[in-house]
Amino acid sequence: MGIIAWIIIGLLAGVIAKALMPGKDPGGIIITMLIGIGGGLLGGWLGKVIFGVDSIDGFFDVSTWIAAIVGSIILLALYRVLTGNRRHSHRHA
Repeated sequence: MGIIAWIIIGLLAGVIAKALMPGKDPGGIIITMLIGIGGGLLGGWLGKVIFGVDSIDGFFDVSTWIAAIVGSIILLALYRVLTGNRRHSHRHA
């Protein structure tokens, strides 16, 4: 798959991950899209490393989309953990 296909899958995977993990995020739509793109790459890599499968077969393959969405959910959760601690550290009494 080409880089344009990865960007499209990543953008959509980021939106799907955000829909599956609702809540307030410190970032906007740009951060969600970047998390989606990174998540697609992470999901494909994890599929190869953990399961020994080529989860990045093609744009319309289910395994590609599942890998991208799972990777996006992982990155979104990590992003919330890392940025959530800074946001709540300035609480007022």
